[in-house]
Amino acid sequence: MNVKQIANILNTTIVPETIGESAVVNEDLSNIVDVGRQITESAAFGDNFDNLFKKLVNRIGKVIFVDRPYTSKAPNILKDSWEYGSALEKVRCELPESTDSAEWTLASLNNGDSIDPFIINKPDLTVKLFNNKSTFTVPLTFGRKQVKESFTSAEDINRLFSMIENRIIMAQTMNVDAMAQRCVNNLIANKINDNKNIVNLLALYRTETGNNTLTAAHALTDGDFLRFAAKTIALYKGYLATASTLYNDEGYVTFTPEDRQKFVVLTEFAKAMDFYSYADTYHDNFVVMDGYTEIPYWQGSGTDNSFGSHSTINIKAVNMSGNEFTANQAGIVGVLFDEQAALICCEDYETEAIYNPRGKYTNYFYSYDVSYMNDTAENCVVFIIADVTGNETSGSRATKTSSK
Repeated sequence: MNVKQIANILNTTIVPETIGESAVVNEDLSNIVDVGRQITESAAFGDNFDNLFKKLVNRIGKVIFVDRPYTSKAPNILKDSWEYGSALEKVRCELPESTDSAEWTLASLNNGDSIDPFIINKPDLTVKLFNNKSTFTVPLTFGRKQVKESFTSAEDINRLFSMIENRIIMAQTMNVDAMAQRCVNNLIANKINDNKNIVNLLALYRTETGNNTLTAAHALTDGDFLRFAAKTIALYKGYLATASTLYNDEGYVTFTPEDRQKFVVLTEFAKAMDFYSYADTYHDNFVVMDGYTEIPYWQGSGTDNSFGSHSTINIKAVNMSGNEFTANQAGIVGVLFDEQAALICCEDYETEAIYNPRGKYTNYFYSYDVSYMNDTAENCVVFIIADVTGNETSGSRATKTSSK
């Protein structure tokens, strides 16, 4: 449809003529009043006419709207929310120390000695405060009147706008998924920076079996190694469930029951377990976990779509002390962590709209606010497959770049 703006001719010619302010002048109505055009075999109309008379306009028989719902592929990490306030405060209490039992020391006391029952023993509390928020908005303009000429029913127009809105939802879902993955990546980066609980499965395998010929390039096709890796990760599930200070970065005595554990694993590693290992064992130990998620890559596929790119993180992050660092690590195949080590809090989806009566369109603003949080006082273990030069069981590369 050709749309002609006529405000100028109305103001300068037609209205003044109508109310007697000007003489009758030549009016250009060539693009205002449509007298129709004869359909010919002209190339201007292409092939959009019948093949007998070459004059009848082809009708649109069906309109397909490419409208496929997109489901979230994000890691299955804990989500929480509250309506008022912004900050999350986490309060911990250190384990109290034991003292001798007084009732069994009475024999060593002299007459006149006393046992003071009012000695102060304050609990040792530590408090963390999380108070960051991330936000983005997807704006879009809808004009219903302007597209009526392209459809034969209100239903088709509604299908069009439904398809567009579905794409908006897809864009939001992809953005939210990407940021949820970054929440996990940031947790991994902090482990790399502290060089703690980075378990090199290949190094352990070589140490325990004496097989020093297997390399990272061939590890994912070696059934013996994969079974060893599955056993090792299963052991860590039990380790994390037992109270200790070993698997967090702050020396806090804690534990993570298996029903509160999250396991995010690289798809290539998971599929290798399915095809080259005992699939049923892997399934029974890991896939059935409520917190189990497979991801195709940590940051992206890279231009080569290789395991090297899929298994790498290379990010700048900040630790609890406020110091910035850069963590660069390849060969990451999984991370096992407490559900409160990576949190998504206070997700807030909002849609606002404003109608412009002059332009006859509506602007919609699809907004999303959320807080992403990592707590390194919770248990977390990162599993990697990397080539080694000796018998080391962990490996990482982290460089501090600056401090705030």
